[in-house]
Amino acid sequence: MTDLSNPQLLGGLPDKRQVAASFSRAASSYDSVAELQRDVGSQLLSRLPEDFVPGRWLDLGCGTGHFSRALAERFPEGQGLALDIAEGMLNHARPLGGATHFIAGDAERLPLHDATCDLIFSSLAVQWCADFASVLSEAHRVLKPGGIFAFASLCVGTLFELRDSWRQVDGMVHVNRFREFAMYQQLCAASGLQAISLQTRPHVLHYPDVRSLTHELKALGAHNINPGRPGGLTGRARILGLIEAYEQFRQAQGLPATYQVVYAVMEKPL
Repeated sequence: MTDLSNPQLLGGLPDKRQVAASFSRAASSYDSVAELQRDVGSQLLSRLPEDFVPGRWLDLGCGTGHFSRALAERFPEGQGLALDIAEGMLNHARPLGGATHFIAGDAERLPLHDATCDLIFSSLAVQWCADFASVLSEAHRVLKPGGIFAFASLCVGTLFELRDSWRQVDGMVHVNRFREFAMYQQLCAASGLQAISLQTRPHVLHYPDVRSLTHELKALGAHNINPGRPGGLTGRARILGLIEAYEQFRQAQGLPATYQVVYAVMEKPL
């Protein structure tokens, strides 16, 4: 039986120090290109139970604080905590407000006491955590009974057009790896949290050309940070090969980039 708690079995996910550094560098450019992130986070917010009013909430992987501010607006009586592993993101978010406290921390080892939050909200952050079983365990520990862990993440199938196009050019790792949806299902089932909902939905964005897509990924800090990625500059011939391969996917709206999004709303039993 596969040990799903072993981070070494997750297929070479990126080192969290590289994740933190990459997103810190992207803090100033992130919001200008974060269409997907805003859409997904808004979808996640809409999936919270209508009558649910948390006294204290945590925006886990808060980034620039866009959804910390949205949570503060939706739950004006609550106390908000915003946590991120990237200091650059926290420095950007802090002056904009939303949360009462901004905390540098790791989702796999939350610097919070047991049973202190009613809601943990995390949009497009936990895909960067190699040990997702620990993320779930920490959420279970920090939530009060009856509390909710709502997260949106990415799974296999994300950016398949870019991955397949690069595969025609060379055998290097150019696209970030993500877990199988089945692994999310198994880990959530074993977490001690009860799934109110757990499903995957595709989000497709369109770009006029490959450069627009790769520029956006870099501005988001979400460009390739996997082990095994090619070093140095990418040669002109390989770029032309990538462009030619990607053109096979072109649609009337432009070049598609598919994000396979996992949406989960999990409750800690009373």
